[in-house]
Order: sequence, then structure tokens, then C-alpha cells
Amino acid sequence: MLHMVTWNVATADPPEDLASLLQLNSPKSPDLYVIGLQEVYSGPLRFLSDMLFDDPWSQALISTLAPRNYIKVSAVRMQGLLLLFFSKLEHVPFIRNIQTTYTRTGLFGYWGNKGGVSVRLAFYGHTLCFLNCHLAAHMDYASERVDEFESIMDAQTFNCKKAPKIVDHRLVFWLGDLNFRIQDHGMHFVRTCINDQTYNLLWSKDQLIMMKKKEQMLQEFEEGPLDFQPTYKFDRNSDTYDSSGKKRKPAWTDRILWRLRSKTLSPDKREEEKKEEEDEEEEYPLKIKQELYTSNMEYSISDHKPVIGIFNLQLRKMFDTPLVRLQAEGDWSADIDAMVIYSPLQPFTSSTWDWIGLYKVGFSSVLDYITYTWVKDDEVVFNEEIMQVYVSKEEIPVRGGECVLCYFSSTMQSIIGISEPFKVHESKVALEEGFLPERINGLNKAVSEDEFWK
Repeated sequence: MLHMVTWNVATADPPEDLASLLQLNSPKSPDLYVIGLQEVYSGPLRFLSDMLFDDPWSQALISTLAPRNYIKVSAVRMQGLLLLFFSKLEHVPFIRNIQTTYTRTGLFGYWGNKGGVSVRLAFYGHTLCFLNCHLAAHMDYASERVDEFESIMDAQTFNCKKAPKIVDHRLVFWLGDLNFRIQDHGMHFVRTCINDQTYNLLWSKDQLIMMKKKEQMLQEFEEGPLDFQPTYKFDRNSDTYDSSGKKRKPAWTDRILWRLRSKTLSPDKREEEKKEEEDEEEEYPLKIKQELYTSNMEYSISDHKPVIGIFNLQLRKMFDTPLVRLQAEGDWSADIDAMVIYSPLQPFTSSTWDWIGLYKVGFSSVLDYITYTWVKDDEVVFNEEIMQVYVSKEEIPVRGGECVLCYFSSTMQSIIGISEPFKVHESKVALEEGFLPERINGLNKAVSEDEFWK
């Protein structure tokens, strides 16, 4: 199950409680979360700090999802546009070939306040792409919005032979503040329809629905019925539509659409490539069903309401074995050097930039390691089936704890193997000598107890 959110947060900081947004009390928990935000605050000082550390929205989502065994697998940001991809830990070794990119469309392509950010990956072998957009505003710019979208679709490319462009992916999700408005109808009629919940009377004048009738690219995307309140524009900290002097007409600016690759598309591809795609789709079918498409009216920090889309993906896995099996050899503590044993279970392209990370159980992201070691630099035994990698005791946490090892492939930009949890023992030497640990940049530094409490 895939839980998606799009929300223009209008530079607001995250609310304290995200349970409703993520539907954490639902009886069935999603396998994946994809959250696309627009207008995340990007003032100069904040943006600089966000480059060094996770922004407040990422921090809030990570702190909410990590205790529930979700890992932040990927993220991409372009000024106020932010796209985050979370997965349950069990799926992480089967999410491969992760790449991100972005396209500016503001100020003739020089400014990133508008545009699109995307994450692409292979999920059990099926190519998926998520595109989060913030398109041109105002009623009269519907054609410009379509032009921007088509420009983004054309401009974004990936270093992936199987799916070099967005349209080459088996499944594409398009979400964001797309800024399409309700035209022709007057304010009174629109508000009457909202009050009476006769939303269907407005659909024929929704600009995105109208543009789909004449734009080929848009026709390839599907969307669930707009059976929820228009999500823009509200007075902040209220459920009241715009009461300012401008009195903007309500609109479904915030949307989630999807595109399942069709056998009839791809006219530019060679016959042999089309045949490969057809064979793949027949042998490894992928189906999608939308379970929910709605707005969430509980949050009022922004002039937009968030939109939630929940999908069931039915797919036949192209593989169900991780590329690498790894384990900790013997007892681990900061008193002795340690060894990692790993075995490739399937052929893959290794790199001198591959590394093995030591993580606490319950880690929150790929970069949330305690320490890491370069695989090629620190290999001490090598044969075709089993490799041993040395880890210095200086890198091992003094206080110990429950940990796992993860093999990170630089080529695939993803974790391709995770060990079973194991215990790192507390350092006996540090305890006997009255030293306590202080971790700096993922490493350990011993300080005396007196210094520690200063």
C-alpha cells in the first residue's frame, strides 16, 4: 500500500501532530509513504541550515515515522519544493537505482520557486517515478501550466538505460500544487456547490479536466473523482475560504494523478524495445487501484489543505532476494577490532565507493549511521563467495546497543543488504577507566567523566 500526500504549506512550520495526515491510526499501515510539499520556507538563513541539516518538515516526518520502522530512502529539494520517500525497513533492500532531479520553471527557468522535483527508483524491479510540481499561478495561466508540465517531463532525464525519461517508467505519479482553477462559474455558484457537497457540478469547469480533453500528455494520466472540498484558498488558522479583499474563488489546486505505461504508447522506441516491455508486462504484471482520494480539513496552518491519495499496488516481484547477505562476525565492542562477513547472492556491479554502515536498530535514514567502512579499502579476505571487511574498534560505539549492518551500493544509490540485528557490547575498558563516550561526526571520542558533566 502506498500513502501519498501533497501539501502547499505556505512557509509554515510543521504542526505538532502529523497522525491524521499520515493516518497512523489506520488498521493497515502503508508499505510506502511519498510526501510532496510546496512553499517550504526557504529564507536565506533557513535554507543554508537546511542544506546542512534536515529541514523542520523532514525532521517532523522522520521523527514520526522512524519509530514505526519507516526509513527515509530518498529526498530531493529545490527551494520550496520538497519530495520525500519513506519505506518500511523490510522493503529497503529491494528499492534500487534511486535517482533524483529537479527542473526550474520560475523566471524563465532561472528561479526555483516554481518547477518540479522527482525521485525515480526500481521497486522489486518495477520502475516508478514520483514528480512533485508547483506550477504557475492565476486563473488565466492554464495553458502556461500545461506548457510547464510538458517542459518538466521532457527536461528530466535519468542515468538509467531502462527508463531514461519520466515517461519510460512503468508507473508515474504526478502530484503537487498544480494551480488549476475553476473557471466560468461565479463565486456564489461555486460556494453553493461546496456547501451542498455537489462537487460534480464543478468538474466540467475544472481547468485540468478541461485541458485533458485536448492535451495528449495529460490524457495519459488518470485521477480519482474530486469528491472533496476544493483545497484552496483558505484564511489561515480557519476553515473559511478567502475572506480578504481579493476573495479568490475556491479551487482544486492540489492534485495527485498517475500514469501506468501503456503498450500503445512509446512511438519513438524500436520494435525490440517495445517487445521487451510487452514481455515484461506480461511476465511481471503491475496493477494499481486507488483506495482513497481526499482532502484533510483538520490542518489550518496554510492557505491550502493537504490532499491524500492511498493506492494499492498489485505486482509480481521480479526478485525477492537481496543482492548481499551480511552479518557481524563474533562479538562486537569498542575494545577489539571487528569483522563483517558479506556474500553476494546475485551478481551486481560493485564500486570502490561502496560502504557498509553500522546503524542502531530503529535508524531513520540511509545517512543515520553510527559509522561506516569502505568495502574495498578495508577488505581483508577475498574469494568468490565470502568477503570479510575490517572495522576498527575506534569506530565502534563505546556504550554499545542493538545494531544492524547495511551494505550501500554507490552504483544503485541504495541499501542492497541488511543484517539481522546483533548486540554491540558496552566497552569494558571505558567503564573500568571511567570514560564515557561522545560521538562526533559518527565516530567516538573518549572523555573523562568530569569533563563529560562540565
